[in-house]
Amino acid sequence: MLGFCLLAPLGDALAKLLGGQVPLSQLVFFRFAIQAAILLPIVRFSARTLRMSRRAFGFTVIRTVLHTLGISMMFLSLRFLPLADAVAIAFVMPFLLLLLGWAFLGEEIGSRRLTACAVGFVGTCMVIQPSFVAVGWAALLPLGVAVNFSFFMLVTRAMRADVDPVSMQAMSGLLGTLLLAPLLLVADGSLWEEFNTITPAPATWGLILAMGGVGTMAHLVMTWSLRYAPTTTLAPMQYLEIPFSTLVGWLVFKDFPNGLALGGIGVTIAAGLYIIWREQRLGRQSQRPAPPAA
Repeated sequence: MLGFCLLAPLGDALAKLLGGQVPLSQLVFFRFAIQAAILLPIVRFSARTLRMSRRAFGFTVIRTVLHTLGISMMFLSLRFLPLADAVAIAFVMPFLLLLLGWAFLGEEIGSRRLTACAVGFVGTCMVIQPSFVAVGWAALLPLGVAVNFSFFMLVTRAMRADVDPVSMQAMSGLLGTLLLAPLLLVADGSLWEEFNTITPAPATWGLILAMGGVGTMAHLVMTWSLRYAPTTTLAPMQYLEIPFSTLVGWLVFKDFPNGLALGGIGVTIAAGLYIIWREQRLGRQSQRPAPPAA
């Protein structure tokens, strides 16, 4: 999970560097095509399979569409926002997941966790405010990413016992490539310049391959981490992605959150860690053996 927290900001930084060189639709296509090119041979030579039940395949299609939309919104937001701000705003996702789990899966949510959700959203608004003043509506894109990936995680949770994680990622890469290829063939930049297609320069290809490779590896190490430790153990580490994003943004782009945004990041992290601590505590209480009958 620490590897994911290090790799994910690097992948986002590479996408931000490519933002002024490659149209969005083409950039997202390359992201999925490289994922498929890396993972399909691994599936082939590791005795895994892409075969899955009709139910699992349906969920995989939905998951791929959500993944495509989420990456597109994130890459687009990075063209307007500092890296740390975009990542911090998107971290409203844990609060949304808690609420969606209650609404759709019937999971319990107490008043303390509900309050922490509200506090976390206030922290997110503190990060959004200076960005919204500077760039307008684009500051809301990471909120769209958070909503999108909340549903993405719900779908993943519903199918995680049915499909091998590497096979799932390989199939997503293949489906994403097949989904976007026709769009690149028929669309042009007359409606929106981000639908243009270009021939990247040789130096740009290096950045594109690095972006796809780093993004694929980030998701793989996160998937592998979930095989060796429970989510409740790994979840607090995910918040390390925010300070790593801040560091990468400062080193690569000389961006650093202002006072209000920095305070909002702190509030968001504190609220998220409280929710994780609270769920761990309730989990331990539910696992205690009942006292012997008198």
